[in-house]
Amino acid sequence: MKHNYIRGLLPAMPFSSPVEAVRAGVGALIGLGVAGFLLSLFDLHDAGLYLIAPFGATSVLLFAVPNSPLAQPWSAIIGNSVAALAGIAVCLLIDDPVLAVALAVGFAIAVMILVRAVHPPGGAVAMVAALSPDIARELGFRFAVTPVAAITAALVVIAMIYARATGRKYPLRHFDDKGTHQTKDRPAIERLGLDEDELNGILAQYRQSLNLGVEDLARLIGAAELQVASHRTGPLTAGDIMSRDLVTVSADTALGEVADLFRRHSFTSLPVVDGSGQYLGVIFQIHLIRRAREDALRLDRGLMAAMARLIDRKRSVPVRAIEIMSVTEPRATTNTPIAALLPLMADGACDAVPVVEYGKIIGIVTRTDLIAALAHAGLRNI
Repeated sequence: MKHNYIRGLLPAMPFSSPVEAVRAGVGALIGLGVAGFLLSLFDLHDAGLYLIAPFGATSVLLFAVPNSPLAQPWSAIIGNSVAALAGIAVCLLIDDPVLAVALAVGFAIAVMILVRAVHPPGGAVAMVAALSPDIARELGFRFAVTPVAAITAALVVIAMIYARATGRKYPLRHFDDKGTHQTKDRPAIERLGLDEDELNGILAQYRQSLNLGVEDLARLIGAAELQVASHRTGPLTAGDIMSRDLVTVSADTALGEVADLFRRHSFTSLPVVDGSGQYLGVIFQIHLIRRAREDALRLDRGLMAAMARLIDRKRSVPVRAIEIMSVTEPRATTNTPIAALLPLMADGACDAVPVVEYGKIIGIVTRTDLIAALAHAGLRNI
């Protein structure tokens, strides 16, 4: 019992990568730095625009835990605003500062819960308002608009831009938003047979509604199911199921030849290598389509005409493979378990994963390879 009590005092959060720590810290630096710079540049203090301490706490949520329901735009902007209203109201009614703080924070929490906008820094906003009779007299309820709502909204916008620039999703998608392919189908990893109400019920049952969103819960359950499924396949690795007889192209291969290879072999991906077999990147069919679409918009012509021009072998200066290949796609080694490949291909993010050893590509695991491996494993378990 004593051991469990001591463990309860230890960190509850798992270790995070240094890269993620730096990403969050730099985001807060940029967010508050930009907000402070703009305020000083335009001297907006007289308009009620200035930084207050709770904005630092808001930045922690927006940049460090952007997936949290507590960090979403509605929670941040509305939560801070109603907390400011609560704090000002209490400050105007109660003279005793100790009682005013207690009532303001308690009132703010209750209101934030009622309007579904719980945002922990809101408690600090209410406390600032309750302890600042000068602000209450000078600004009154306008304090909730400027600076609170205005600066919080600015931080939210900066967080959106920063998240997109660093490969994160903010704000978090709602459960009924369109998926990766812009259809109403849920991503494959989140197709659980549970609707939004049932998932909300699970969160409510375990009192996690303030800590986890429905979208995250669906993704976590789906990932857990994939992990369990991978255990049933045995210790299969990428080396066991990869395709070894590779068709590759060089960095200088013209896109006309790339298109011919796609058509001839019915591939959806082609690895790009240099003269010594070193892996450089990969081309998916979608890369050709995206480039043709960009050309169609730039040249104001139809998509098919742009595609024909793109892969025309008679072009004086053909577009080369290196100009459209991707160098950021995931890759594997022969020892990579297929459990690690399942999530990569389940959501349609990539059609194939190159298998690379010492910089050279030795195989490729396609979605077809993965499905065949899972099918064989399933038959063995019948």
